[in-house]
Amino acid sequence: MDLLLLSLALQHLNLISMSVSSSAVNFRTGTKVAIKKLHRPFQSELFAKRAYRELRLLKHMKHENVIGLVDVFTADLSLDRFHDFYLVMPFMGTDLGKLMKLQNLSEDKVQFLVYQMLKGLKYIHSAGIIHRVSESPFSCVYQIKILDFGLARQADSEMTGYVVTRWYRAPEVILSWMHYTQTVDIWSVGCIMAEMLSGKPLFKGNDHLDQLTEIMKITGTPTQDFITKLQSQDAKNYVKSLPKVQKKDLQELFSKVNPQAVTVIECMLLLDPESRVTAAEALALPYFSEFREPEEETEAQPYDHSVDNSDLPLEQWKRHTFTEILSFQPQVVESRETAL
Repeated sequence: MDLLLLSLALQHLNLISMSVSSSAVNFRTGTKVAIKKLHRPFQSELFAKRAYRELRLLKHMKHENVIGLVDVFTADLSLDRFHDFYLVMPFMGTDLGKLMKLQNLSEDKVQFLVYQMLKGLKYIHSAGIIHRVSESPFSCVYQIKILDFGLARQADSEMTGYVVTRWYRAPEVILSWMHYTQTVDIWSVGCIMAEMLSGKPLFKGNDHLDQLTEIMKITGTPTQDFITKLQSQDAKNYVKSLPKVQKKDLQELFSKVNPQAVTVIECMLLLDPESRVTAAEALALPYFSEFREPEEETEAQPYDHSVDNSDLPLEQWKRHTFTEILSFQPQVVESRETAL
C-alpha cells in the first residue's frame, strides 16, 4: 500500500474510535478505498477468532458482486508488538436503503439489482458460507457488492436469531427451530425484493413472536409434515398452538407487479428452508433472463474452515492473523459501480 496513504489513514483512524471505517485515496491509482480498523481484535480469544475469520473470508472473495480485500496492513513491525490491523476494501458510496429513499425503483432496476445480489450469493454459497444479512439488510448491499464478512458463517455453524434485522429474518432463525442452511439468505433477499417492489416491508413484526405471526399471515401456518421436521419440541408445541391460517396468494397481493417477479418471491419466501430456491436456481428463473449472463455466475473455490473451527489460545490466533497479513498479495482492482 502507498506509504503516504498508510500514514494518513493511521493518523485519521487513531483520532477517532477503535471501531471505525474511514475513506482514503490511493494516490498512486487515484482510487478511493474504505479502511476499517477492527475493534480491539485481540482482547479475547473470541474476538481474535472473529478477526481472523473476517480477514480470511475477505481474502478469499474475488467476485465483482462481493466485497473483497484491496489490502491489509498493520503498523506493528513484529508479532510481539502486534495489536491492531486495518482492512482496506473498495469504497462504496451508497447503499440500497439510501437508494430506495432517493427514488422509486422501477421494475427493471429491481430485476437488475436482485440478479446482482443473487450472483453474489451464489458465489458466497458455493464457498460453503452463509452470509447472513447484517444489522441493516440494505446497508450490506453497496452498489451491488455484498459486505460484512464479520457476520458471515460456515454453512453448518450455530447462528443466533438476534444478528439480522427482525423484518428480514428467516422464520427458522426467529425460533431457532431447525438446522440452518444457506437459504436463510434467500429468505432475506425475498423480503428485500418484495419491499423494493411494494415500497414497504412485507413482514413488519414488533417482536420475534409477532414477526412469526406476520410471516404466517402470508405463508400460512405450517403443515404437519413441516412441524415434524422441527428439532425443538418447544417450537413444535408453539407452532401447533397457533390458529390455523391459510396461505395467501402472492399473485393477488402483488397484483400490479410482473407475475414473473411474484414467482421469484414465492420461491424465496417458503417456510420450509429445504423447499426454498437456491441462489443458483433463482438465477435461472425467467424473470432474470433479460440480464442473465451465465458465464458470469461464477462459483468460488471452497473455503477451508479447519482453522476457523479450532479452539486456539489467543497468542495462536494472533500468530495466524499476523501470518495472513504478511502473506497477502495486493491486487489492483478497478472499482465498478452499478449505474442506476
